[in-house]
Amino acid sequence: MRIIPAALLFFVTLQLFSLENENDNDNLFIENEGISVVGTAQTSQQTAVIEKDEIERRNAPDLAALLQESLGLNIVRYGSYGNHAGMNLRGLDSKRVAVLIDGIPADSALDGKFDINQIDLNSIERIEVIYGGSDSKYNVSGAMGGVINIITVKKQKSGLRLGGAVSNTSALPGEYRGRNGQTQGPDWEDLADTQNIDVSGAYGGDGFSVTANIFANRAENHFLFIDRYNYTRRKDNNEVWDAGGAVSVIGQLSDDSKLITSSNFYYSGKNIPVSGFSINAGKQQDISSRNNIMLDMPRAFRDDLAMEASLGWHFTRRDYTAPLSAQTADIFSRHDQHNLTAINRWNWYTNEKLSLKSGFDYRFIYLDSTDIGNRNRHDGGIYLTAEYRPVQKFMIIPSVKAALASEGDTPFTVAPKLGLLWNVTENFTLKNNYFRSFKFPDFEELYWSESSGATGNPDLKPEDGWGGDIGLSWRFKDLFSFESAFFTHWLKNSIHWYQGTGGVWRPENVGEAMFFGLDSRLTFNIPVSFGPVKKIIPSVSYQYLLSYLLSFGYGFADNKRIPYSPEHTAASSLEISWNTGSIIISANYESLRYNDRANVTELKPHFLLNASVNQKTGKNLAFFAALRNILNESYESFADYPMPGITLTLGLRANLEVK
Repeated sequence: MRIIPAALLFFVTLQLFSLENENDNDNLFIENEGISVVGTAQTSQQTAVIEKDEIERRNAPDLAALLQESLGLNIVRYGSYGNHAGMNLRGLDSKRVAVLIDGIPADSALDGKFDINQIDLNSIERIEVIYGGSDSKYNVSGAMGGVINIITVKKQKSGLRLGGAVSNTSALPGEYRGRNGQTQGPDWEDLADTQNIDVSGAYGGDGFSVTANIFANRAENHFLFIDRYNYTRRKDNNEVWDAGGAVSVIGQLSDDSKLITSSNFYYSGKNIPVSGFSINAGKQQDISSRNNIMLDMPRAFRDDLAMEASLGWHFTRRDYTAPLSAQTADIFSRHDQHNLTAINRWNWYTNEKLSLKSGFDYRFIYLDSTDIGNRNRHDGGIYLTAEYRPVQKFMIIPSVKAALASEGDTPFTVAPKLGLLWNVTENFTLKNNYFRSFKFPDFEELYWSESSGATGNPDLKPEDGWGGDIGLSWRFKDLFSFESAFFTHWLKNSIHWYQGTGGVWRPENVGEAMFFGLDSRLTFNIPVSFGPVKKIIPSVSYQYLLSYLLSFGYGFADNKRIPYSPEHTAASSLEISWNTGSIIISANYESLRYNDRANVTELKPHFLLNASVNQKTGKNLAFFAALRNILNESYESFADYPMPGITLTLGLRANLEVK
């Protein structure tokens, strides 16, 4: 752990050096607004941003649905609300995508995943997505496919604002074949299948602001679906109750500096079904508490230096009871995880040609698990990034991160990156990136107990890979924008579980894969004056992904695809806005996918059509409605876990502002 004191010495030296050198251009850095929470600097990476007003207009049930409908991301879901959902970026699954909350890593060290249900969409101010493993803004570990930064804090305007929303989601009732083989239904209680309530408040005063919200959901998750034998069934044993709350306080300090404290809490109780129509279901209880304090200094001691420092504690508890079967009794497991995180980032704008970014992150993880035991790990790293402009329109961005972990076969990894940015004209930009990506093994992979029929492997190496992309961005005023990127990624030492001697499952670094793809998005923003209609926003996106599985005896000639990686993903959206409301019609298509590495089990393509309507009904009230899967498509996002057919959400949103 000697790297941490060395990092602190480096930053103190940098600070003292910057204070000794005068800035020759006092107006050069006026627009610097922050590092993680505020402001998005120009970058060589492909990025996308979802603002709060779009989040409200979409009326999505959770984060995964929002990302799918707004950005066209590949989503792998184990069912409807409350079930696990993974987000894929450029063919890499959610275990290889770094999820941040206000710039702080939020992925679980237990299994490498992020539970989307712990984030209430009403508490989100902005979502920033960075595609590819070339992240040089946050420089977090494990970002092989990209980064999703969820920003929940924002300085509030002066005055008091109160808000709230209630909604009900109905599933389509109908007749179905029960487990006794008899025709049953319709069950009209499915018209009141899911309810949501959300209450929020915000206050902006002199020098500080406060934001708070609480939410609760009840989801029966009863819906009709077609099983593998072409019978209509009704989903059950998947009920979910959850609730949570969040509060953040921003205190204004001198010189535009801010002290930001935030805290949230989440609780859920849910049934976890074994498969599509199985009567067996596990019982799961989740508790999560995330607390953070951040010092944000856009001008740290002088105009050309920005700094942020954050300290966070995150606690999660998961209790799971496996279902009773004829052969075994119920098996209870508990996993308590404590994460203590410290992050320090510095941006030094030395002159018009050169900027330096440096920082370190440190995380201490303590796990108390019935299946893993008492385990702990220190991990983190230090990075240095330069942004150099040899000429005004061209930027070179070399970056390197040295990452460490106290456990595993390879405790130290160096990841270099190189980005190139060329502003050909004011509206046309070319981008190019080359990078190494890596991911340390999670606790399940390292230490899982052999008593449960599987065993961890403490000798695992980090997953490793090299990649690159080249893209363009073309914008014309506010009328339209077009972005496209060709990318490739080679992945080795990928960790996979396989059944070995004695039928025991064990993870090994046996995976190798290659990805080639093209990701494009075109958006128009058309102002009109046609009666009450003021704006029309059509958009279309398309991703072509060619993946090759190069392990388990397969080569390029075998033409085997990575499971759950569709070759074609397309999305389109049409938004029509008027003075008092809007309507958004969106469509998503995913082509054929495979469930296994031999590409034997197929998941058929599916096409989803959705619509969301918002209409103000007074000064402080708004009505909203959302129809999802309008064509009532029967499909599975993950094998043997059916997804709902057509659903209708009706709700009312209230906002009161006192200046």
